[in-house]
Amino acid sequence: MPKRSSAFPAQLLDELDEALMRGKEAHRAALLRGVTDLFFAGNSDHSDDTLALFDDVLTTLAQNIEVSARALLASRLASHPAAPPRIVHALAFDDLIEIAAPVLSQSTRLDDNALIENARTKSQAHLLAISTRLRLSGLVTDVLVERGDTRVVMSAASNPGAEFSEAGYARLVERAEGNDDLATCVGSRTSIPRHHLLKLIARASAAVREKLRAVHPDAREAIDAAVRRVVANAQIRSAADDIDVMAAQLHVGRLHEASRLDEAQVAQFARESRFNETNAAIACLTSLPFVTVESMMAGSRSEGVMVLAKVLDFSWSTLKAIFDMRVGLQGPQSTDESFTKVSYERLKPSTAQQILRFHRMQQVREVS
Repeated sequence: MPKRSSAFPAQLLDELDEALMRGKEAHRAALLRGVTDLFFAGNSDHSDDTLALFDDVLTTLAQNIEVSARALLASRLASHPAAPPRIVHALAFDDLIEIAAPVLSQSTRLDDNALIENARTKSQAHLLAISTRLRLSGLVTDVLVERGDTRVVMSAASNPGAEFSEAGYARLVERAEGNDDLATCVGSRTSIPRHHLLKLIARASAAVREKLRAVHPDAREAIDAAVRRVVANAQIRSAADDIDVMAAQLHVGRLHEASRLDEAQVAQFARESRFNETNAAIACLTSLPFVTVESMMAGSRSEGVMVLAKVLDFSWSTLKAIFDMRVGLQGPQSTDESFTKVSYERLKPSTAQQILRFHRMQQVREVS
Protein backbone atom coordinates (compact mmCIF):
# COMPACT_ATOMS: atom_id res chain seq x y z
CA MET A 1 0.00 0.00 0.00
CA PRO A 2 1.21 3.56 -0.69
CA LYS A 3 2.71 5.64 2.08
CA ARG A 4 0.67 8.53 3.44
CA SER A 5 1.81 11.80 1.82
CA SER A 6 0.55 15.36 1.41
CA ALA A 7 0.87 14.79 -2.36
CA PHE A 8 -2.19 12.51 -2.19
CA PRO A 9 -5.54 13.64 -0.76
CA ALA A 10 -6.73 11.41 2.09
CA GLN A 11 -9.81 10.28 0.16
CA LEU A 12 -7.70 9.20 -2.80
CA LEU A 13 -5.36 7.29 -0.54
CA ASP A 14 -8.30 5.43 0.98
CA GLU A 15 -9.54 4.56 -2.52
CA LEU A 16 -6.06 3.38 -3.46
CA ASP A 17 -5.87 1.14 -0.44
CA GLU A 18 -9.21 -0.38 -1.35
CA ALA A 19 -8.38 -0.73 -5.06
CA LEU A 20 -5.02 -2.35 -4.44
CA MET A 21 -6.55 -4.90 -2.11
CA ARG A 22 -9.68 -5.90 -4.01
CA GLY A 23 -10.62 -3.27 -6.58
CA LYS A 24 -11.95 -4.26 -9.97
CA GLU A 25 -10.02 -3.55 -13.17
CA ALA A 26 -12.26 -0.62 -14.16
CA HIS A 27 -11.85 0.92 -10.71
CA ARG A 28 -8.06 0.55 -10.88
CA ALA A 29 -8.01 2.13 -14.35
CA ALA A 30 -10.05 5.09 -13.11
CA LEU A 31 -7.70 5.53 -10.18
CA LEU A 32 -4.72 5.31 -12.54
CA ARG A 33 -6.12 8.24 -14.51
CA GLY A 34 -6.77 10.12 -11.27
CA VAL A 35 -3.24 9.63 -9.96
CA THR A 36 -1.79 10.62 -13.35
CA ASP A 37 -3.92 13.79 -13.30
CA LEU A 38 -2.63 14.51 -9.82
CA PHE A 39 0.97 14.06 -11.00
CA PHE A 40 0.49 16.54 -13.85
CA ALA A 41 -1.49 19.00 -11.73
CA GLY A 42 1.24 19.30 -9.10
CA ASN A 43 4.56 21.08 -9.25
CA SER A 44 6.58 19.59 -12.11
CA ASP A 45 9.62 19.65 -9.82
CA HIS A 46 8.45 16.94 -7.42
CA SER A 47 10.71 16.03 -4.53
CA ASP A 48 12.50 12.71 -4.76
CA ASP A 49 10.23 11.16 -2.13
CA THR A 50 7.06 12.38 -3.85
CA LEU A 51 8.30 11.21 -7.25
CA ALA A 52 9.14 7.79 -5.82
CA LEU A 53 5.63 7.61 -4.32
CA PHE A 54 4.01 8.42 -7.65
CA ASP A 55 6.29 5.82 -9.26
CA ASP A 56 5.23 3.12 -6.79
CA VAL A 57 1.52 3.88 -7.11
CA LEU A 58 1.49 4.15 -10.93
CA THR A 59 3.57 0.99 -11.33
CA THR A 60 1.25 -0.95 -9.05
CA LEU A 61 -1.98 0.35 -10.60
CA ALA A 62 -0.72 -0.26 -14.15
CA GLN A 63 -0.47 -3.99 -13.51
CA ASN A 64 -3.28 -6.20 -14.75
CA ILE A 65 -5.42 -3.49 -16.35
CA GLU A 66 -6.71 -3.13 -19.88
CA VAL A 67 -4.35 -2.27 -22.72
CA SER A 68 -6.05 1.02 -23.55
CA ALA A 69 -5.48 2.34 -20.01
CA ARG A 70 -1.78 1.48 -20.09
CA ALA A 71 -1.44 2.93 -23.60
CA LEU A 72 -3.04 6.16 -22.42
CA LEU A 73 -0.67 6.30 -19.46
CA ALA A 74 2.33 5.79 -21.75
CA SER A 75 1.12 8.51 -24.10
CA ARG A 76 0.67 10.98 -21.23
CA LEU A 77 4.03 10.28 -19.56
CA ALA A 78 6.09 10.05 -22.75
CA SER A 79 6.82 13.75 -23.17
CA HIS A 80 7.14 14.65 -19.47
CA PRO A 81 10.83 15.32 -18.70
CA ALA A 82 10.42 14.35 -15.04
CA ALA A 83 8.10 11.36 -15.42
CA PRO A 84 8.52 8.64 -12.77
CA PRO A 85 11.41 6.56 -14.13
CA ARG A 86 10.37 3.07 -13.03
CA ILE A 87 6.95 3.16 -14.67
CA VAL A 88 8.46 4.67 -17.83
CA HIS A 89 10.96 1.80 -18.01
CA ALA A 90 8.18 -0.77 -17.46
CA LEU A 91 6.07 0.77 -20.22
CA ALA A 92 9.02 0.86 -22.62
CA PHE A 93 9.60 -2.87 -22.15
CA ASP A 94 5.95 -3.84 -22.55
CA ASP A 95 5.57 -6.45 -25.29
CA LEU A 96 2.65 -4.52 -26.79
CA ILE A 97 4.00 -1.83 -29.09
CA GLU A 98 0.99 0.45 -28.63
CA ILE A 99 2.09 0.77 -25.01
CA ALA A 100 5.85 0.86 -25.54
CA ALA A 101 6.04 3.09 -28.63
CA PRO A 102 5.19 6.48 -27.06
CA VAL A 103 7.89 6.30 -24.38
CA LEU A 104 10.46 4.64 -26.65
CA SER A 105 10.09 7.37 -29.25
CA GLN A 106 9.85 10.36 -26.91
CA SER A 107 10.79 9.88 -23.25
CA THR A 108 14.03 11.50 -22.13
CA ARG A 109 13.85 9.36 -18.98
CA LEU A 110 15.26 6.43 -20.97
CA ASP A 111 19.06 6.48 -21.07
CA ASP A 112 21.31 4.77 -23.61
CA ASN A 113 21.62 1.64 -21.48
CA ALA A 114 17.84 1.17 -21.40
CA LEU A 115 17.50 1.88 -25.13
CA ILE A 116 20.30 -0.55 -26.01
CA GLU A 117 18.82 -3.29 -23.84
CA ASN A 118 15.42 -2.72 -25.43
CA ALA A 119 16.85 -2.74 -28.95
CA ARG A 120 18.71 -5.99 -28.28
CA THR A 121 15.75 -7.87 -26.82
CA LYS A 122 12.46 -6.52 -28.12
CA SER A 123 10.59 -6.64 -31.44
CA GLN A 124 11.31 -4.84 -34.69
CA ALA A 125 8.38 -2.53 -33.89
CA HIS A 126 10.18 -1.50 -30.69
CA LEU A 127 13.36 -0.82 -32.69
CA LEU A 128 11.38 1.24 -35.18
CA ALA A 129 9.98 3.39 -32.36
CA ILE A 130 13.48 3.95 -30.96
CA SER A 131 14.76 4.94 -34.41
CA THR A 132 12.44 7.97 -34.49
CA ARG A 133 13.75 9.60 -31.29
CA LEU A 134 14.82 13.23 -31.49
CA ARG A 135 18.37 12.29 -30.54
CA LEU A 136 20.15 8.94 -30.92
CA SER A 137 23.73 8.21 -29.89
CA GLY A 138 26.12 6.07 -31.90
CA LEU A 139 25.93 3.38 -29.21
CA VAL A 140 22.19 3.00 -29.81
CA THR A 141 22.32 3.21 -33.61
CA ASP A 142 25.03 0.51 -33.65
CA VAL A 143 22.39 -1.92 -32.34
CA LEU A 144 19.64 -0.59 -34.62
CA VAL A 145 21.78 -0.97 -37.74
CA GLU A 146 22.95 -4.44 -36.78
CA ARG A 147 19.66 -5.94 -35.56
CA GLY A 148 17.01 -3.84 -37.25
CA ASP A 149 15.14 -4.78 -40.41
CA THR A 150 15.13 -2.58 -43.51
CA ARG A 151 12.41 -0.27 -42.17
CA VAL A 152 14.33 0.30 -38.94
CA VAL A 153 17.62 0.99 -40.72
CA MET A 154 15.98 3.34 -43.20
CA SER A 155 14.25 5.20 -40.36
CA ALA A 156 17.49 5.58 -38.39
CA ALA A 157 19.49 6.63 -41.45
CA SER A 158 16.93 9.31 -42.34
CA ASN A 159 16.80 10.66 -38.76
CA PRO A 160 18.81 13.94 -38.70
CA GLY A 161 19.23 13.61 -34.93
CA ALA A 162 20.87 10.19 -35.14
CA GLU A 163 24.60 9.78 -34.72
CA PHE A 164 26.54 6.86 -36.18
CA SER A 165 29.90 5.44 -35.14
CA GLU A 166 32.57 4.38 -37.64
CA ALA A 167 31.38 0.79 -37.30
CA GLY A 168 27.79 1.96 -37.69
CA TYR A 169 28.54 3.75 -40.95
CA ALA A 170 30.47 0.73 -42.23
CA ARG A 171 27.46 -1.48 -41.52
CA LEU A 172 25.10 1.05 -43.12
CA VAL A 173 27.16 0.98 -46.31
CA GLU A 174 27.07 -2.82 -46.32
CA ARG A 175 23.31 -2.90 -45.84
CA ALA A 176 22.78 -0.27 -48.52
CA GLU A 177 24.30 -2.52 -51.19
CA GLY A 178 21.51 -3.51 -53.55
CA ASN A 179 19.05 -1.10 -51.91
CA ASP A 180 18.98 2.12 -53.92
CA ASP A 181 16.64 3.90 -51.50
CA LEU A 182 18.82 3.15 -48.49
CA ALA A 183 22.00 4.01 -50.40
CA THR A 184 20.54 7.40 -51.32
CA CYS A 185 19.44 7.97 -47.74
CA VAL A 186 22.83 7.05 -46.26
CA GLY A 187 24.75 9.00 -48.89
CA SER A 188 22.65 12.10 -48.22
CA ARG A 189 23.72 12.32 -44.58
CA THR A 190 25.94 15.39 -44.17
CA SER A 191 27.90 13.69 -41.38
CA ILE A 192 28.91 10.56 -43.32
CA PRO A 193 32.72 10.26 -43.32
CA ARG A 194 34.20 10.72 -46.75
CA HIS A 195 35.78 7.26 -46.98
CA HIS A 196 32.42 5.63 -46.27
CA LEU A 197 30.75 7.86 -48.85
CA LEU A 198 33.27 6.84 -51.49
CA LYS A 199 32.78 3.18 -50.67
CA LEU A 200 29.02 3.71 -50.96
CA ILE A 201 29.47 5.41 -54.34
CA ALA A 202 31.70 2.61 -55.59
CA ARG A 203 29.19 -0.07 -54.62
CA ALA A 204 26.22 1.88 -55.94
CA SER A 205 27.93 2.54 -59.26
CA ALA A 206 28.58 -1.18 -59.64
CA ALA A 207 24.86 -1.81 -59.25
CA VAL A 208 24.07 0.91 -61.79
CA ARG A 209 26.63 -0.57 -64.17
CA GLU A 210 24.96 -3.96 -64.02
CA LYS A 211 21.57 -2.45 -64.79
CA LEU A 212 23.00 -0.56 -67.77
CA ARG A 213 24.77 -3.65 -69.03
CA ALA A 214 21.49 -5.57 -69.04
CA VAL A 215 19.82 -2.88 -71.13
CA HIS A 216 22.79 -2.26 -73.46
CA PRO A 217 24.80 -5.51 -73.68
CA ASP A 218 26.76 -4.27 -76.73
CA ALA A 219 28.17 -1.26 -74.91
CA ARG A 220 29.77 -2.88 -71.87
CA GLU A 221 33.21 -1.24 -72.25
CA ALA A 222 31.78 2.20 -72.90
CA ILE A 223 29.48 1.90 -69.91
CA ASP A 224 32.31 0.81 -67.62
CA ALA A 225 34.51 3.69 -68.78
CA ALA A 226 31.71 6.22 -68.32
CA VAL A 227 30.93 5.06 -64.79
CA ARG A 228 34.63 5.13 -63.83
CA ARG A 229 34.94 8.64 -65.24
CA VAL A 230 31.90 9.89 -63.31
CA VAL A 231 33.13 8.36 -60.06
CA ALA A 232 36.68 9.70 -60.57
CA ASN A 233 35.43 13.23 -61.29
CA ALA A 234 33.10 13.10 -58.30
CA GLN A 235 36.00 12.03 -56.08
CA ILE A 236 38.23 14.85 -57.30
CA ARG A 237 35.54 17.48 -56.76
CA SER A 238 34.57 16.19 -53.33
CA ALA A 239 38.21 15.92 -52.22
CA ALA A 240 38.83 19.54 -53.20
CA ASP A 241 35.82 20.65 -51.14
CA ASP A 242 36.39 18.43 -48.10
CA ILE A 243 37.78 20.46 -45.17
CA ASP A 244 39.18 17.38 -43.39
CA VAL A 245 41.01 16.23 -46.52
CA MET A 246 42.49 19.68 -47.12
CA ALA A 247 43.63 19.90 -43.50
CA ALA A 248 45.24 16.46 -43.72
CA GLN A 249 47.06 17.34 -46.94
CA LEU A 250 48.30 20.62 -45.47
CA HIS A 251 49.61 18.86 -42.34
CA VAL A 252 51.32 16.13 -44.37
CA GLY A 253 52.79 18.72 -46.73
CA ARG A 254 54.40 20.54 -43.82
CA LEU A 255 55.84 17.28 -42.48
CA HIS A 256 57.27 16.51 -45.93
CA GLU A 257 58.86 19.94 -46.24
CA ALA A 258 60.46 19.43 -42.82
CA SER A 259 61.77 15.99 -43.89
CA ARG A 260 59.66 14.35 -41.17
CA LEU A 261 57.39 12.30 -43.39
CA ASP A 262 58.54 8.68 -43.31
CA GLU A 263 57.31 5.15 -42.64
CA ALA A 264 57.19 5.69 -38.89
CA GLN A 265 54.91 8.69 -39.35
CA VAL A 266 52.57 6.74 -41.64
CA ALA A 267 52.42 3.91 -39.10
CA GLN A 268 51.56 6.42 -36.37
CA PHE A 269 48.76 7.92 -38.47
CA ALA A 270 47.37 4.42 -39.05
CA ARG A 271 47.57 3.41 -35.38
CA GLU A 272 45.66 6.60 -34.49
CA SER A 273 43.02 5.76 -37.16
CA ARG A 274 43.71 9.02 -38.99
CA PHE A 275 42.45 7.84 -42.36
CA ASN A 276 42.81 11.11 -44.30
CA GLU A 277 46.34 11.74 -42.98
CA THR A 278 47.39 8.16 -43.82
CA ASN A 279 46.07 8.55 -47.36
CA ALA A 280 47.66 11.97 -47.80
CA ALA A 281 51.02 10.70 -46.55
CA ILE A 282 51.05 7.70 -48.89
CA ALA A 283 49.92 9.91 -51.78
CA CYS A 284 52.78 12.31 -51.06
CA LEU A 285 55.39 9.57 -50.77
CA THR A 286 54.24 7.79 -53.96
CA SER A 287 53.50 10.99 -55.96
CA LEU A 288 49.99 9.68 -56.58
CA PRO A 289 46.78 11.76 -56.52
CA PHE A 290 45.04 11.65 -53.15
CA VAL A 291 41.86 10.19 -54.67
CA THR A 292 43.79 7.30 -56.23
CA VAL A 293 45.30 6.30 -52.89
CA GLU A 294 41.98 6.85 -51.17
CA SER A 295 40.16 4.56 -53.60
CA MET A 296 42.72 1.80 -53.09
CA MET A 297 42.60 2.22 -49.30
CA ALA A 298 38.80 2.37 -49.10
CA GLY A 299 38.25 -0.62 -51.36
CA SER A 300 37.15 -3.94 -49.95
CA ARG A 301 40.17 -5.79 -51.37
CA SER A 302 43.61 -5.67 -49.73
CA GLU A 303 45.79 -6.01 -52.85
CA GLY A 304 45.86 -2.29 -53.60
CA VAL A 305 47.05 -1.46 -50.09
CA MET A 306 49.75 -4.13 -50.34
CA VAL A 307 50.98 -2.64 -53.62
CA LEU A 308 51.27 0.83 -52.09
CA ALA A 309 53.15 -0.51 -49.08
CA LYS A 310 55.53 -2.60 -51.19
CA VAL A 311 56.37 0.32 -53.48
CA LEU A 312 57.32 2.32 -50.37
CA ASP A 313 59.20 -0.68 -48.91
CA PHE A 314 57.10 -0.63 -45.75
CA SER A 315 57.59 -3.35 -43.17
CA TRP A 316 54.85 -5.86 -42.39
CA SER A 317 54.22 -4.15 -39.03
CA THR A 318 53.40 -0.88 -40.77
CA LEU A 319 51.15 -2.61 -43.29
CA LYS A 320 49.41 -4.44 -40.45
CA ALA A 321 48.77 -1.10 -38.71
CA ILE A 322 47.14 0.12 -41.92
CA PHE A 323 45.04 -3.05 -42.16
CA ASP A 324 44.01 -2.68 -38.52
CA MET A 325 42.89 0.86 -39.26
CA ARG A 326 40.81 -0.40 -42.17
CA VAL A 327 39.19 -3.02 -39.92
CA GLY A 328 38.18 -0.25 -37.52
CA LEU A 329 36.60 1.64 -40.42
CA GLN A 330 35.13 -1.18 -42.48
CA GLY A 331 34.73 -4.11 -40.11
CA PRO A 332 36.59 -7.46 -40.09
CA GLN A 333 38.06 -8.66 -43.38
CA SER A 334 37.57 -12.17 -44.71
CA THR A 335 41.23 -12.71 -45.68
CA ASP A 336 43.40 -14.66 -43.25
CA GLU A 337 46.18 -12.49 -41.77
CA SER A 338 48.90 -15.13 -42.11
CA PHE A 339 48.01 -15.62 -45.78
CA THR A 340 48.10 -11.85 -46.35
CA LYS A 341 51.52 -11.61 -44.68
CA VAL A 342 52.95 -14.37 -46.87
CA SER A 343 51.46 -12.76 -49.97
CA TYR A 344 53.02 -9.42 -49.03
CA GLU A 345 56.42 -10.97 -48.46
CA ARG A 346 56.24 -12.72 -51.84
CA LEU A 347 55.13 -9.60 -53.72
CA LYS A 348 58.10 -8.29 -55.70
CA PRO A 349 58.80 -4.54 -55.67
CA SER A 350 59.06 -4.59 -59.47
CA THR A 351 55.60 -6.15 -59.73
CA ALA A 352 54.19 -3.54 -57.36
CA GLN A 353 55.75 -0.77 -59.44
CA GLN A 354 54.17 -2.17 -62.61
CA ILE A 355 50.74 -2.29 -60.97
CA LEU A 356 51.16 1.27 -59.75
CA ARG A 357 52.12 2.46 -63.26
CA PHE A 358 48.92 0.85 -64.53
CA HIS A 359 46.89 2.78 -61.92
CA ARG A 360 48.57 6.03 -62.98
CA MET A 361 47.78 5.40 -66.65
CA GLN A 362 44.19 4.45 -65.82
CA GLN A 363 43.80 7.64 -63.77
CA VAL A 364 44.96 9.74 -66.72
CA ARG A 365 42.51 8.00 -69.10
CA GLU A 366 39.55 8.33 -66.71
CA VAL A 367 39.88 12.06 -66.09
CA SER A 368 40.80 12.99 -69.67
